[in-house]
Amino acid sequence: MIKTFNTRPVAIAIKKIVKENEYTNTYIFDYTLHSKPGQFIMMWIPGVDEKPFSVALDDHNELWITVCKVGPATEELFKLKVGDKVGIRGPFGTSYNIEKDDHLALVAGGYGAAPMYFVAHEAGKIGAKVEFLVGARSEEYLLYTQKILGLGNVNLHISTDDGSAGKKGFVTELLKDVMKKEKITKVFTCGPEIMMKFVGEIAEDNGAECFLSVEKYMKCGFGVCGQCAIDGTGVLACKSGPVMNWKKVKELSEFGKYHRDAQGKKHNY
Repeated sequence: MIKTFNTRPVAIAIKKIVKENEYTNTYIFDYTLHSKPGQFIMMWIPGVDEKPFSVALDDHNELWITVCKVGPATEELFKLKVGDKVGIRGPFGTSYNIEKDDHLALVAGGYGAAPMYFVAHEAGKIGAKVEFLVGARSEEYLLYTQKILGLGNVNLHISTDDGSAGKKGFVTELLKDVMKKEKITKVFTCGPEIMMKFVGEIAEDNGAECFLSVEKYMKCGFGVCGQCAIDGTGVLACKSGPVMNWKKVKELSEFGKYHRDAQGKKHNY
């Protein structure tokens, strides 16, 4: 099947803005890219910058993009109101493969809950069973918990570092508990790179396939600029990823150790 995507931004008006917490908004558009769980889009904030964002939902009627305010571009995005327009192009990258007989463990750290929600939403359509694990620093940082509870095929598991909600500790410890009790066939994960590294190791130790959303600094989104090339391989994360098999990811020398910024400078984790 030939992949199709928009390489030029289309100006789309914001239909609705949902304030998830103090630091995170979900932007809803009357638009579809027919994207699949795990794929990403490039969003242009007029006069500011263009950034990649994971798709939180694309049900062929609405497109949801959940954004955490982490820098100058997203700070400007948070100033926009319903009716304002942004540029959207995509979808780009690989996606999660869901089969009806799967028993999935979805492991989300922080705002990784949004793209994992898309996976759970689509899994429900084909009858796959889902254990949804959400981890955050504290209760105020938890995302999408009420939306997840609204999905009939999902068991929600929560952990917080400080114990303010759910199990106290890291979501990786929660994953160990779930995998002892449930026959998990696949583990999908999105969140901080260090967290995903441990998730991959836990899945492997328990005999489950694992697929990760590998984030790198992306500019074009479709393999032209080379900004997201993975050190030592030349593999482009925007085309070979972001969804990648743990068996391949664990061989990458930079994974879980450092990332590069817009200028290519290394930043150790």
